[in-house]
Amino acid sequence: MTELTNLGIKAIRDGVAKGDFTAREVAEGFNAAVAEASALNAFIVATPDHALAAADAADAKRAKGEELGAMGGVPIGMKDLFATKGVQTSAASHILEGFTPQYESTVSSNLWAAGAGMLGKLNLDQFAMGSSNETSFFGNVSSPWRKHGTNAAMSPGGSSGGSSSAVAARIAPAATGTDTGGSIRQPAAFTGICGIKPTYGRCSRWGVVAFASSLDQAGPMARSVEDCAIMLGAMAGFDPKDSTSLKVDVPDWEAALSADLKGKKVGIPREYRMEGTDQAILDSWEQGKAWLKDAGAEIVDVSLPHTKYALPAYYIIAPAEASSNLARYDGVRYGLRDLPDGAGLQDMYAETRAAGFGDEVKRRILIGTYVLSAGFYDAYYNQAQKIRALVAQDFEKAWAECDLILAPTTPTASFPLGSLDADPLTMYLNDVFAVPASLAGLPAMSVPAMLNSDGLPLGLQLVGKAYDEQTVLDAGLAIQQRAGFDHPPEKWW
Repeated sequence: MTELTNLGIKAIRDGVAKGDFTAREVAEGFNAAVAEASALNAFIVATPDHALAAADAADAKRAKGEELGAMGGVPIGMKDLFATKGVQTSAASHILEGFTPQYESTVSSNLWAAGAGMLGKLNLDQFAMGSSNETSFFGNVSSPWRKHGTNAAMSPGGSSGGSSSAVAARIAPAATGTDTGGSIRQPAAFTGICGIKPTYGRCSRWGVVAFASSLDQAGPMARSVEDCAIMLGAMAGFDPKDSTSLKVDVPDWEAALSADLKGKKVGIPREYRMEGTDQAILDSWEQGKAWLKDAGAEIVDVSLPHTKYALPAYYIIAPAEASSNLARYDGVRYGLRDLPDGAGLQDMYAETRAAGFGDEVKRRILIGTYVLSAGFYDAYYNQAQKIRALVAQDFEKAWAECDLILAPTTPTASFPLGSLDADPLTMYLNDVFAVPASLAGLPAMSVPAMLNSDGLPLGLQLVGKAYDEQTVLDAGLAIQQRAGFDHPPEKWW
């Protein structure tokens, strides 16, 4: 079954439809791969029966000559932030350990309706708060990649580190991710895969455990641009249960894919040449320009003057929303309840949250509560919202000069797990290139470009106009074809 686990969404779907192999054979192969890869710690819960049931349904449909759906016969990993009926949804936190929803998130429902099956629930940074996948209650996720000359465990990025690790290691052909400030794009870059955050509102947030409601957005992670286009098409769509859901048609991104960029202008933001960015990242950026030029695009310089304020604004807005969203975890209705003998209600709140939340979650709740408190709301939160508006305006002005933007995804390649534990500010800087597109709600994608001298993947980021995922995917395809990135990590797990 090793051969089948090397296939992506399109190859599996088309192969099952043609009868080259059965969906059950695919599911069995990936179930076995998941079971063998426990050293990665990518999955919190494996659901082999779910994958097999969906596979059998796909095979039965094919036998009757029925359409299989856009994801027919494809088993995927589901980030453990999406509510899955009858399967634990923990957000990688002790406070939700054992919580089993009696409902299904809209995104996962859409995927099951499109014919996909679930291999299991993927590990992540607790409540999606982190850039390295080291804050999970269920332990660190390890990247399948290793730096040349060392066996040190490397970060798969965060918060969607379980998703990126599983896809890069070929134990899942694709996975869902969520992106609040780069949590699809940064892990995709660290592990040499593709990941796209669509326009805010493209994919429903209903049934997704909330971190920062005005920023959270679901998206696909896969090994190719084509697979991301297919899976995003299956995930997206208007949802009346989500007040921020976009009431717009879902284009057929897969059918419209084209690597011909003639007539397109690609903007290079001068403010993204930041101090501390690895030279290899800057070199890959130059190479990316050459690839897009070769695809027919015109390269132009643009300015996004408020870029330097985007990261501090994000780390005020996101924690503020998190402190509000996480107030519901109090030990009363669901999840963990820590009730010492003789304790009152306030004691229960305090003990439950102290035991249930990890350090990074507590840090962000404290920051968020502080910036929302009387006397500081205007000084911090209101100012951050003004910066957010200015960042969005920068992009609007840039669109007068270009059709999309090319930038690095991250300032460095992956780093060893544990190396930034004592330095949360440096950890936060990992999102410096990703955050502006999140604040503006724009579609943005990371595509693998090359390996650095340490043998670690580097990603390039493409940012497009609102609702214009097609141009982002097209440019991603142009880079993919020219980069020819086909480097599986050496198996050590």
